[in-house]
Amino acid sequence: MIARCLESVSWAAEIVVAVDSASRDATGDIARRLATRVEVHRYAGDIEQKRYVAGLARFAWILSIDSDEVVSDRLGAEIRALFAAGEPALVGYEVNRIAYHLGRWIRHGDWHPDWKLRLFAARAVRFEGDNPHGRAAVDGRVGRLPGALEHYSFRDLADQMQRIQVHTGQAADALFAKGRRARVLDVTVRPLARVLRSYVLRRGFLDGVPGLIVAGSIGFSVFLKYAKLWERQRGHAARRL
Repeated sequence: MIARCLESVSWAAEIVVAVDSASRDATGDIARRLATRVEVHRYAGDIEQKRYVAGLARFAWILSIDSDEVVSDRLGAEIRALFAAGEPALVGYEVNRIAYHLGRWIRHGDWHPDWKLRLFAARAVRFEGDNPHGRAAVDGRVGRLPGALEHYSFRDLADQMQRIQVHTGQAADALFAKGRRARVLDVTVRPLARVLRSYVLRRGFLDGVPGLIVAGSIGFSVFLKYAKLWERQRGHAARRL
């Protein structure tokens, strides 16, 4: 997917890529063909990787995207028009990410709209939150660009389940490190509440069967995250005995 991602920003003044040192496919070779600069860097977490690659940029503004994302033609035109008019008055801009999954664009539920701060002044940005889902933040006024950031997050359901396994483990580790502990409500009520929010309150049912599957996967992710947190705290308590 890296070629499609980088080709969608071929108009950029500089394209900087950080490739995970554990990568064993052709990602590095493709990136070197399409990017201005490629660095191999061990993946220590989403937040750490974004901080690292942002620090490599030489220009005053950064558009941060992941390898499974594509800047749509409309969004690319909006960004170019923004800078053609001079230095932007704001310090950052959110873009609306839309996911393609199970054969369709997911336009409802917890997945959409999905506004992310991805275009920002390098001097003003910081990366915060919890792995595996860090986020950019700035001090100052932020605007929005309506063009879509296309997100091709999963190849299929099997790929999604594998990602859920990895991400929930990272999330449980982050919560445990912060002193958070799992409660009964976290593995019972909280997952069900997330399913209902995505499928009913946020009208995921309008996306048909894929909307139901997405809502169910969200609830399962929440359940698994807190179940793994419980497992970690149980193991920690056993080691103290």
